[in-house]
Amino acid sequence: MTNSLKNKPFALLLSIAVNAGLVCVLVTMMSSVGSSNISLSQPGLQVRGGGNIALRGPARISRNTRVNAERKFFVGGNWKCNGNMASVKELVSSLNDGEPTRGNVEVVCAPPSPYIDYVRQNLRSDFQISGQNCWIKGTGAYTGEICPEMLKDIGCEWVILGHSERRHLTEIKETDEIIADKTKYALDSGLGVIFCIGELLEEREAGQTLQVCERQMAALASKIDNWDKVVIAYEPVWAIGTGVVATPEQAQEVHDSVRSWLRNKVSPQVADSVRILYGGSVNPQNCDELATKPDIDGFLVGGASLTPGFLQIVDSYKHSMPVSQ
Repeated sequence: MTNSLKNKPFALLLSIAVNAGLVCVLVTMMSSVGSSNISLSQPGLQVRGGGNIALRGPARISRNTRVNAERKFFVGGNWKCNGNMASVKELVSSLNDGEPTRGNVEVVCAPPSPYIDYVRQNLRSDFQISGQNCWIKGTGAYTGEICPEMLKDIGCEWVILGHSERRHLTEIKETDEIIADKTKYALDSGLGVIFCIGELLEEREAGQTLQVCERQMAALASKIDNWDKVVIAYEPVWAIGTGVVATPEQAQEVHDSVRSWLRNKVSPQVADSVRILYGGSVNPQNCDELATKPDIDGFLVGGASLTPGFLQIVDSYKHSMPVSQ
């Protein structure tokens, strides 16, 4: 009886020691698991051709989900150099027949300059208006140019800059630096900018897609500090107007990499808030699947924006990834 009582304190101490040891083991295991998850999310894979934008590897968990409520789905319609007064009136009428967006998606139409005023006065009020280009400076002796102040004066909220046709048509050939300077002046003048990037077919075939996008982004980053009114549109040149569309996986890879570049080169806040659109033969048949990708925040639409089917593309916001809080 006495020995039994004497052994109870020892047994109690032994039990406490064993339990404490199990707790330590569990804490160590949890720490290891946590470290593994974090390391999977770290960027660091080099792009093809030696660029610096991270690529998503098979085991990499994307950090670039739609995490910020500011990234409202955005659909732009670039009417380019198409139409006449009669067709513009018909298009505006068909767009006005669509159901209200109720603030769930931001929609912008970019008519040719001669028709901007008519479209602004007659298009539904929940759609905004954009110019397709603007001058690099303000008013002055620049025959044929339209400055940002003029676009604002006739009701434009946005302007498209850096479109591949401005970059690559032999009659124009705007450089990265000129486009970046235009963007800075337009932003300083109060316009929002849809800033286009993207690679030629030969650049993609040479494995230079991300290098090209990085170069175009770097030119802009060297000129501006405030990205609040910048929307990036990734448009692979080989897919524009050709009917050939980048697969959702191809588009997501580039969008994810551009966002990672913004995170590393600009700031995590900008990376989380800037919207990145996809453009290149987007139509009512492919938009819903593209919209499901976490880093595709909308579309810049060309030919399909000239048809009533544009409203179906606007409606694709319902398939987009929900914003996580």
